[in-house]
Amino acid sequence: MLNISNNQLNKKIDIAEFKSGKKIMNVKYYKYFNRFLLTAAIIGFIVLFLPWTQNITGQGIVTTLKPNQRPQHIQSQIPGRIEEWYVQEGDEVKAGDTILRISEVKSDYFDDKLVERTNDQIKAKSSSVIAYKDKVEALNRQISALKSEQNLKMEQTRNKLLQSKLKVKSDSIDLEAAKTNLKIAETQYNRIETLEKEGLKAVKDVEEKRLKLQETQAKLISQENKYLASKNEVINAKLELSRTIAAFADKISKSQSDMYTAQSSGYDTQAQVTKLENSYSNYKKRNSLLYVTAPQNGFINKVLTGGIGVTFKEGAELVGIMPSKYDLAVETYVRPIDLPLLHVGEKVRVQFDGWPAIVFSGWPNVSYGTYGAKVVAIERFISDNGKYRVLLAPDDSDHTWPEAIRVGSGAKTIALLEDVPIWFELWRQINSFPPNYYQPEDGKSSSIKDKK
Repeated sequence: MLNISNNQLNKKIDIAEFKSGKKIMNVKYYKYFNRFLLTAAIIGFIVLFLPWTQNITGQGIVTTLKPNQRPQHIQSQIPGRIEEWYVQEGDEVKAGDTILRISEVKSDYFDDKLVERTNDQIKAKSSSVIAYKDKVEALNRQISALKSEQNLKMEQTRNKLLQSKLKVKSDSIDLEAAKTNLKIAETQYNRIETLEKEGLKAVKDVEEKRLKLQETQAKLISQENKYLASKNEVINAKLELSRTIAAFADKISKSQSDMYTAQSSGYDTQAQVTKLENSYSNYKKRNSLLYVTAPQNGFINKVLTGGIGVTFKEGAELVGIMPSKYDLAVETYVRPIDLPLLHVGEKVRVQFDGWPAIVFSGWPNVSYGTYGAKVVAIERFISDNGKYRVLLAPDDSDHTWPEAIRVGSGAKTIALLEDVPIWFELWRQINSFPPNYYQPEDGKSSSIKDKK
């Protein structure tokens, strides 16, 4: 009843005397309940000011820290046919252990002695290369001999030419002497003929002088013939010199041509030897690929191409192997909106599938069954699922991760962010605001606390 009148009925009438009033006013249960509600309200109000750790949750899987420690599929570099298996699933293998043996499926490699026959071809071609080198050396010696002979022949011809030129000079001097003698003989003959006409000389003397004049004329003609013959010898010597130069040039050119042909054939044969050596190395390497070996120590996970007599193409996955030694890590994915909140080296809590845990996301210190981790890498390009991949490594300062964890098992991650009051977190969740943006302690902070 509302007390809005000066005529207060509750002071005139005692409600507790009525039957209904006795059932209500004399029960202490509601008083205790009111006290409980008041206490709960006070505790709830105090709780609103307790610290709450903002976080980013994500689903991930257990992986390895290093790429060479992750499960891999062993492939064959060549096509083949499975002949024999040396392992079975679950076996432990060492690096270099033979896993299976295959055989060739291409007809080009069916010959069992292909490597030996290729080696014989290399030896034969190498002998041809040596023979061509010897031929080149022999032709070089022949060219040297021809050049030496050419020099001697040229010197001999030049000497002969010089002799011919000197003989021309000698004959020209003798010709001039013969002309002088002819003039003297003609003068003497004319004088003795004049004296004979005057009666001072006998006819006999005139006949002797005429005879001597004729002899002198004959000697002049003979000397002219010798002079012309000497000139011809000079021309013949020059011609022989030119012929010698041409002849030896032709011989030397022919020998050089043969030498270059031998060199070209030698180079071509050397190229064939190199090609055969390349083929020999390829065949030898291909033979080693007929035995598929383990690339590292590990365990055989699953045979992907089983059976005997099964053929496969190059690059086909034959068997899976898991390395025996590995460093565990967790890869998780975060939304693009949460990516600026994560930095390398920050703390993360991890809950592994199969390990019981009691998780209070806002109070990581009171959580049970979670393990510490830290961010070691953040992907710089978005993944196919529309999120960014984050790689986590064990935190050395926290509990050691369970040894029974296997690579590929699931994990739930909780990235710890800034500590805020619970009322602030409730207000943020109600308004769908993102967590506070902040930077690591060694960088500039942009959180609300720092702005204050």
